[in-house]
Parts: sequence; structure tokens; C-alpha cells
Amino acid sequence: MVYITAIGAINSLGNSLNEIRQNLTKQYCAPHCLIEENNWLLNNKKTWVGKVKADLPKIPTRLSQYSTRNNQLLYGAYLQIQSDIDNAILRYGDKRIAIIMGTSTSGIHEGDVNLKHYLQTNIHLPTFSYNQQELGDPSCFLTALLGLKGPSYTISTACTSSAKAIISGKRLIESGIVDAAIVGGADSLSRMPINGFNALESLSANPCMPFAQNRNGINIGEASAVFLLTKEETSNMVILGTGESSDAHHISSPHPEGLGAQKAMQAALDNARLTTNDIGYINLHGTATILNDLAESKAVYRLFNQNLPPCSSTKHLTGHTLGSAAATELAISTLLLDQNIYLPQQDFSVSPFDENLDKINIVTKRMTLNTPIIMSNSFAFGGNNASLIIGKI
Repeated sequence: MVYITAIGAINSLGNSLNEIRQNLTKQYCAPHCLIEENNWLLNNKKTWVGKVKADLPKIPTRLSQYSTRNNQLLYGAYLQIQSDIDNAILRYGDKRIAIIMGTSTSGIHEGDVNLKHYLQTNIHLPTFSYNQQELGDPSCFLTALLGLKGPSYTISTACTSSAKAIISGKRLIESGIVDAAIVGGADSLSRMPINGFNALESLSANPCMPFAQNRNGINIGEASAVFLLTKEETSNMVILGTGESSDAHHISSPHPEGLGAQKAMQAALDNARLTTNDIGYINLHGTATILNDLAESKAVYRLFNQNLPPCSSTKHLTGHTLGSAAATELAISTLLLDQNIYLPQQDFSVSPFDENLDKINIVTKRMTLNTPIIMSNSFAFGGNNASLIIGKI
């Protein structure tokens, strides 16, 4: 088995795992977690974002070339579990620990700011380094910070990036290549993805409403979550199974019947040697776009049939955090497993449940987890799908 030894997380729900837990218990809806700003969309149009409100830790001076908000988010999550990582390095050695991160945008925000400055002055900002906007930068930063010599790479597969990073770390441990893996992801707010989703007409002008009748798109968020995975029984929380698929139906739209999503969930169940009866809760991908919610509801209903577990999306609490979404939602899932707090409720106070969707068991009232096994879904552009299953032993 691969054990989840330590977790650090930061997102719009809170600046630490404990703060995220406290705010989850309040059953907030979007206006309490997301904020409206006018500095991201073109023409200063307002949009709702899941922004981290705390002051982030500064990147150490010796690593100034890695100084981006994206890496600050990553650094903030890492610092929460620094002692656990230090102990793992002492135990396993610097060659036996992998670093695998997921990101969708890396430091493209700093590249955007620098380009704007360069076009005005013909001079690059002194704080800008080209590597800041490279997709591999998050793992390069952590590797330089820790001085590790094991496998180190970043995965960028849009909204499944950090799921793929977690899956890769698990496989490296199971194959015997490493004894531990630091996995997760980070994505920060930037104009490029926000305006890109707006151009696709997928961005909501209001707080998003997953699975609601009048939903009209996503809100972008920023976040980071970092996990220390080990081969030794250092906790009672394990990654039970992982599943992946690629239906390649469309460059940005999911398969309308959710076939790839269903295959990923089934693969995770098979990998974990579980059945649909064993799942206690599903953290849905639930972006609040018309096509995604429809496809996911079909996939879940078809796979689970009469064994539909409670399920909900948490993107109305964090925004869609792109490459860090899977890690962010897995961190939330670990809290549900470990803290016995109420499952996140879907908010239908503004708009009712969309009756065109398949009748999955959406959480709308206070309830706790009955079975200590959670599935967490992430579905990305290009039909790139991933499903993770965690549990307590």
C-alpha cells in the first residue's frame, strides 16, 4: 500500500488544513469563499475568483529565480509539512524521494507582467527569469529547495495535472524506484486562463452553481496542495486505487455520455479491488458548466446504478483551481475522512437542481461519511480523465 503521511494545503477556503477544515464545517456557499475582482478580464470586467487572501511566504533569496506566486502557493503548502519531509529525507536519503507536481499555468502570470513591462520600456523586469513560466518550474523549485536527487518532474494535463502527479508518485513507490514521493500541485490566478475560459463562454459572471438548473460556467481559483507519500505504514490513510482514461472526444468538451469519465472511475475501483458498494462519498469534478455536469451525472449514474453514494462538487468553495484541482479536492477529501465533518453540500438556494441531469445522490443536507472510502474525480480538456480513491485502514 501507499500511505498518505502528511498533507499541506492552501486555497480560498483557508491558509492551512486546519483553517480549511474549520471553514468546511460552516457549510459556506460561494459568496463567502469567492471574491469579485475587476483586474483579470479584459476591459476591466468583473469576475468571481477563488483567491488566496493570506500573505504568502517569500521564496528564499538564494532561489529568487523561482520567485512566482505559483511557487509561493506551493511553498506555503510545503512549509506546513516541512518537518515530515525532513524526516523522510533523513530516513530514505536524497536519492530515494521523488518530487512530482502538477500545474496548468505555472508562472505565466509573471511572464504576462514582464511582457507588458517590456513592451512599454524595452527592458525586462529585474525580477523576471524565463524559467518562471516554464511548466517544469514547480518541481524544479522544490528540488532546488530540498537538494533532492531522485526523480523530479512536473505534469501538465490541464485539470488532471495534480491527479496524474499523485498517480505517478504512487507508481514510483510501488515499482521500488523510490521509497517516498512529494506530490501535488499548484496554480495561481492569471489573465491567460481566465480570459481563455471567458473566450470559450465557460466563465460564469456569478458565483458558480454546480448541477443547478441555471448554472452557466466556472469560476477560476488558485490553490496548492502537497502530499508526502511513503511505502511504510506511517498513517492510517492510504491511496486505495487510481484510474485514468483518455477518450479524446474533443479538445475542450467532455464526451457527452461521460464514457471516459466512467472508464476512469471503473479503473480506480478495479485498481483498488473495490465495488461501487464500497464508496462512501464522491467528490465530483462538478465544474458547473452545462456539458461537464451533464456528462459526469450520466457517468456516475450509469456506473453506480442502484448503489449511488452521496456526492457533491466543492468548486463553489474554491473555484476551479485548474492543475491543482485534483490535489486540492483530495486534500478536502482527507479532511472528510479524518475529521468526521459534514459532507460538502451543494447549494440550490439560488437555482434548483437541474432535472435534465441524471438523478445522482447530491448532498443537500447535513450528513457525515458512513463508509470511510472516498472517490475524487478530475476530468480535463482533451478527454483526459482521472479518478482517485482514498480510505482509512
